[in-house]
Amino acid sequence: MGKFVISTRSNGDFQFNLKAGNGEIILTSQGYSSKASCNNGIESVKKNSPDDNRYERKTSTNDKHYFVLKAGNGEIIGNSQMYESTSGRDNGIESVKKNAPDATVEEQVS
Repeated sequence: MGKFVISTRSNGDFQFNLKAGNGEIILTSQGYSSKASCNNGIESVKKNSPDDNRYERKTSTNDKHYFVLKAGNGEIIGNSQMYESTSGRDNGIESVKKNAPDATVEEQVS
């Protein structure tokens, strides 16, 4: 089962990582100035992740593959890791779809 892990960046912003059941990070958020905003971002991922149309499949300048998850308003709510292949990226999307809706939320203690 997946989980969202909230942590604090060095600049004080909050962020979350969605981890698959095996502990691999499959989605990373932007920085949020408040924990409440970070939690809203998590809720947006849970809501939008099942919809394939919310994923934008991309290729970086060094030919790595990745995806972004967007909310209904077009805002990016999460970025994937880099993948060597399109099939790896597509498996990452399927993992977000499977893990995000019912994922638990925990805070990382620094």
